[in-house]
Amino acid sequence: MNKPHIIELPRMYDPRGSLTFVEETRHVPFDIKRVYWIYDVPGGESRGAHSHKASESLIVAASGSFTVDLFDGYEHHRFALNKPFEGLYVPPGYWRVLDDFSSGSVCMVMTSTFYTEDDYERDFDRFMEWARSRKEEAI
Repeated sequence: MNKPHIIELPRMYDPRGSLTFVEETRHVPFDIKRVYWIYDVPGGESRGAHSHKASESLIVAASGSFTVDLFDGYEHHRFALNKPFEGLYVPPGYWRVLDDFSSGSVCMVMTSTFYTEDDYERDFDRFMEWARSRKEEAI
C-alpha cells in the first residue's frame, strides 16, 4: 500500500503574484475525476471523519492552513498543510480528520474517482474491521 506523503507542486514566481498548477498523472499520481474545496469552516470545527475504500486524494491548503490526521488502523500520520504549492497525497484506506483551520482557509481536494457514497466509510468501528481485514489479506 502507498503511504501518505507531501508532493511539491510546480510554482511560478512573479512580482505580480505566484501561480501553482497541477497536471494529472504528471504532478498528481492519478487521473483527476473530481475537485472540491472546503471553506468557511468555523473555529473549533473539524471535517472529514471518514475513509475512502477506493478513491485516492490530493489535499492542498489553497489558502490558510489546517492539519490532516490520517490513520490506517495501525499507524497515525499528522500533516500541517499551509503552502499552496504542496499537496498531501492520501491513498485509499486511511481514516482522515481535518482540523485546526485558520481563518479564511480553503482546502482543495482532487480525487481519483467520481463521487459515490459507496466509496465512503463513515463509521469508525466498521473502518477498523475493514482495515484489519485488509492487513490480514496482505499477509
